[in-house]
Amino acid sequence: MRTDSSPGDLPAREHLPATDAGTPVLDVVIPVYNEEKDLQPCVLRLHEHLKRTFPYAFRITVADNASTDTTPQVAARLAARLPEVVSRRLEQKGRGRALRTVWSASDAPVLAYMDVDLSTDLNALLPLVAPLISGHSDLAIGSRLARSSRVVRGVKREFISRSYNLILRGSLQARFSDAQCGFKAIRRDVAQVLLPLVEDSGWFFDTEMLVLAERAGLRIHEVPVDWVDDPDSTVHIVRTATDDLKGVWRVGRALAGGSLSLDRLARPFGDDPRDRELTDVPKGLARQLVGFCVVGGLSTLFYLLLYSGFRSFSGSQVANALALLVSAVANTAANRRLTFGVRGRGGAVRHQAQGLVVFGIGLVLTSGSLAALNAATNDPAHSTELAVLIAANLAATVLRFLLFRAWVFPDRRDEPSTSTPAPSPVVASHRPGGHAAHPAAPHPMPVRPGPPAYRPLPQRPTAPATPSSPTQAATSYDTAPFRAGDAADQGWGDSTMQMQAVRPHDHDPRNAR
Repeated sequence: MRTDSSPGDLPAREHLPATDAGTPVLDVVIPVYNEEKDLQPCVLRLHEHLKRTFPYAFRITVADNASTDTTPQVAARLAARLPEVVSRRLEQKGRGRALRTVWSASDAPVLAYMDVDLSTDLNALLPLVAPLISGHSDLAIGSRLARSSRVVRGVKREFISRSYNLILRGSLQARFSDAQCGFKAIRRDVAQVLLPLVEDSGWFFDTEMLVLAERAGLRIHEVPVDWVDDPDSTVHIVRTATDDLKGVWRVGRALAGGSLSLDRLARPFGDDPRDRELTDVPKGLARQLVGFCVVGGLSTLFYLLLYSGFRSFSGSQVANALALLVSAVANTAANRRLTFGVRGRGGAVRHQAQGLVVFGIGLVLTSGSLAALNAATNDPAHSTELAVLIAANLAATVLRFLLFRAWVFPDRRDEPSTSTPAPSPVVASHRPGGHAAHPAAPHPMPVRPGPPAYRPLPQRPTAPATPSSPTQAATSYDTAPFRAGDAADQGWGDSTMQMQAVRPHDHDPRNAR
């Protein structure tokens, strides 16, 4: 259920703000495990492509996942040879753990990753990150299943990939087309909010991140890619598929139970035209009508089946009352979740109690119709009873929708904002120059102030600059190893996100987005 609103004109999206010219705009992470053979050709090819085509400063980060071969030495040599390349050593395996750790420590406003085999054609890299730089989108993914994609791979991998995406669509209602393509990017301010919510540390990490982002209302940009399968891939298909299915079950259960509060998380990252105030058009009415009709049709069928079953051993009035009672409880629960978008268990008992009152009104209408039928004829046919009940239920359905919308599940945004409502689920809002703090934390973490104003994105320098001050020297990158989770444990030291409860009509005029 929507919990906030911003009346009037919505702010326009802007390019990412830049701090200093030495900060890379893009940080491309290459997670590797025992890739001593492919690492150097991959990094050299990617570095040459970015030097030639990417108009801004960039960085390539090799994230070594506890490799046991000479991969760390290869990464260190590349970092010493190329100033735009750094290496990070993690003592624990897991692609998700590597991405979380490196992304958490990165200061680049756009974060990306790609597989070391470079199966994806690099010409898609600039189209991947451009919508994030411009502010149009929050995440971007390469898609091998888009209509204009050109893919070369075996039947087995094609079947597994399409089956997995069908599972995501059917179980988690995912609308993105390709979850497994190792070619993704995310804005850093979005990652600051999403990464703490992602639990997986393996191959399911980016799928979980995409599902949560989509459920939060963030914009995911898809780029058709040219992709050639790597026959020497070291990915264990069966184990990866099993772990992915376990992740789908875990995330689906959390979303169904309401333990993940993601509603209206989109507002800190851009305007939503669906939030615009339109005169004489109740917000969400069309969607609610469709949902209510679907639930009502299924409830009516369920009611008729129950009535026919109860009628075999009881009178018409008793059968009608029992069937209507059972179907009303199911109808209220379904409309609560599907039609009006109320998640979690809060207020469920009150909603069911109000639903029973609405049930009583429907009982009066249907029972009165049966009483009128019995008064008109002594022994009405069963088909006649059903026809009368259908007509009475149609009238009760219209009244039920109006009562549900206006009384049981009202839109709280219409209430005046003078009173102080109870805190709703925590979402993020953008506070330039603020700090990252959890509502339960007694002392917020001090951070550096944000940029005072928007400046153009830093262009890539044509030649390595020699540090002329201690400040510039401090921005150089080393290849010192660190343990997985260190950056995550330290938190987002330079975060510009502040967590707070969103109330109806909350709007921060300082929010540049």
